[in-house]
Amino acid sequence: MADPLPVPPAARSVSVTLHGGDLPWRPVSPMLTRVRLITLGLVVAPALVATVVVGVLLTPWALLGSVAVVLVGLWAAWLVARQVSSISWVELDEEIVIRKGRLFRTLVSVPYGRLQYVDIQSGPLARAHGIASCEIHTASPESDGSLPGLPVAEAEALRARLAARGEAQRAGL
Repeated sequence: MADPLPVPPAARSVSVTLHGGDLPWRPVSPMLTRVRLITLGLVVAPALVATVVVGVLLTPWALLGSVAVVLVGLWAAWLVARQVSSISWVELDEEIVIRKGRLFRTLVSVPYGRLQYVDIQSGPLARAHGIASCEIHTASPESDGSLPGLPVAEAEALRARLAARGEAQRAGL
């Protein structure tokens, strides 16, 4: 039996799995962790101040609430760091794939031909840290993707690449 013809690298099917495989996954910026921790601090601080004030002025038993707020805040900070470090993405020949989560993994694959538009969003805190979020929209909400925590220049370049690839894919239909 004759050997099959070699398959060119661009025509090979790429296996995308929840565990990553051999793909060149790109992480988001570590600044996303800092931004999310600042936001967490802005939520936890008033609760901590309130429980301490009540504990000092009314009853010392309320200081147990302060301990609980600190413990929940520390757990949430650990969780934020783990969540951000698990966000990664890769651009393939036919699609962009976004992977998130450690315990509950999600893998969103958006074919370039289905792209309708790509948004870049950046709030004041994210802008101060030089990051933005890239929202990928398709006709079906189930196949939309979001990629938070990209450096602004990278988010703008990704938006331009995705728009060009989407146009090229739709033109080929």
